[in-house]
Amino acid sequence: MTQYVRDIMTGDPVTVEPQASVTAVARIMRDQDLGAVLVTDGDELRGLVTDRDLVVRSVAEGGDPERTTVAGACSDDLVTVRSDDALDHAVELMREHAVRRVPVVDDGRPVGIVSLGDLAMERDPRSALGDISVARPNP
Repeated sequence: MTQYVRDIMTGDPVTVEPQASVTAVARIMRDQDLGAVLVTDGDELRGLVTDRDLVVRSVAEGGDPERTTVAGACSDDLVTVRSDDALDHAVELMREHAVRRVPVVDDGRPVGIVSLGDLAMERDPRSALGDISVARPNP
């Protein structure tokens, strides 16, 4: 039986505007226990930013995280899938483009994210990656 992206994606993704400060986005990630948020301009997907992106593309550059916007830290050359795409298609794209997270976009609007952790939990929940994906971070 074919599985679809919608079956395992994390729906209702957290989004931020491109003008949001790196500090504000980092706080959202911390408070909501997220590793990535989508960057949108209105309903249109503009990028994806991860906690690693914030560090490597912003903090490490020495900019003021209060004044630096997330627009400069996000990935904007995105690979996306639709919620009704076969899960195997999402896996194929993630392998081909070497990405850990793929935004899910329906009718031009972001509706979710499918991650390597989601796939691990679905395909092999007892794997090390599956265990790590469900573990709560230490405070």
